[in-house]
Amino acid sequence: MRIYGDLVSGNCLKVKIVADYLRLSYRWVPIDILKGESRTPDYLSRFPAGQVPGVEFEDGRCLAQSNAIIRYLSRGSALIPRDAFLAAKMDEWLFWEQYSHEPAIAVCRFDIRYLGKPKEARDPARVARGEAALDVMERHLGDVEWLVGEELSVADVSLFAYTQWADEGGFDLAARPSIRAWLTRCTNVFERADHRLKTG
Repeated sequence: MRIYGDLVSGNCLKVKIVADYLRLSYRWVPIDILKGESRTPDYLSRFPAGQVPGVEFEDGRCLAQSNAIIRYLSRGSALIPRDAFLAAKMDEWLFWEQYSHEPAIAVCRFDIRYLGKPKEARDPARVARGEAALDVMERHLGDVEWLVGEELSVADVSLFAYTQWADEGGFDLAARPSIRAWLTRCTNVFERADHRLKTG
C-alpha cells in the first residue's frame, strides 16, 4: 500500500496515525502540495481531484478523501464501534468535521502559518465558524472521554488532526479544558502505539 501525502496536512496525518496505530504495512510517498506535486499528470491519473491524501492499494485501486480512507483502513478494528448506532454517530462526527470544523480551523491555520497572514487578516466568518466548532467539541467532551462510545474511534482520529493545531490558526484552546484533556488522551494513545511499533 502506498500513502501519498504531505504531513503539513492534518488530513494526511489522519491516515498515517491510523496506519501506524493498526500496524499496517505501507510506503509513504511525500507529496509537496505547496510545490504543486498533487497537480502533476501522474498524480492526477491516480487521484483526479488532485488532493491529498490518497492511497494506492497493491491491486492498483485508489482511494481519496481522508475520512473515507481511515474508515476503510479501520474496518474490522476497534477503531470502528461494533454497535451500529455508535458507528453511525462516528460517521456523524466525520461528516461534521469536513463540513463545519476543517474548513475553518485548517484554512485559518494555512493562512497564518503557510501564507504568512497576520491573525487579524483572517476571514471573520471563518473565524466565527471555527470558534463555534470548537465550542461544540468543548461542550460534548465535558461529559465524555471520547467522542463516541467508551474508547478511541476513527472520530477521535479525524478531529484530533486539526484540533491539535488550532492555535496555529489563531484559535485559543486555553479556555477549553475539555478539548485540551481529550487531546492529551489521544496523544498518549498514539504515543503508546508508536512505542509498540518501535519495540515490536
